Amino acid sequence: MKKLPLVISACLAGRCCRYDGSSALLSCLNALDEVFELIALCPEQLGGLPTPRSCAELVNRRVQTKEGLDLTEPFVEGSRKALALARAQGCSIALLMERSPSCGSTCVYDGTFSGTLIEGEGVFANLLREQGFTLYTPKTIDALMKANTVSYESEHR
Repeated sequence: MKKLPLVISACLAGRCCRYDGSSALLSCLNALDEVFELIALCPEQLGGLPTPRSCAELVNRRVQTKEGLDLTEPFVEGSRKALALARAQGCSIALLMERSPSCGSTCVYDGTFSGTLIEGEGVFANLLREQGFTLYTPKTIDALMKANTVSYESEHR
């Protein structure tokens, strides 16, 4: 049986692509891979940013480093490229790394570089939501598994 495609933040899939060169590997990655066709994407790398790179946060709707360097364009370009790859695979759902200025879908850092979180979403998460994607976070994996395995199985009987 063909698996439902799922965009996943590349760092959650174990790729060392976070700003500090680390990953955020999910302990349940194998279980996800049994159910979904995982499409691991890092919009920041797709936008041409190196790894490691300076920490960035959303500041007045722009993506900036603590030093004041504006990274908005690479974030936007990488998000567009990631969306095109997701669409090419027939994706409509995504599992994204929370807090990221790219992938945060319910909360992001507040732009003061103090570690303070606020409600909001990153550039890629916002683009996916605007395009009708359903977004999940590591905290909502159970809902992702339940909602999508049931609906996919009923559609493909």
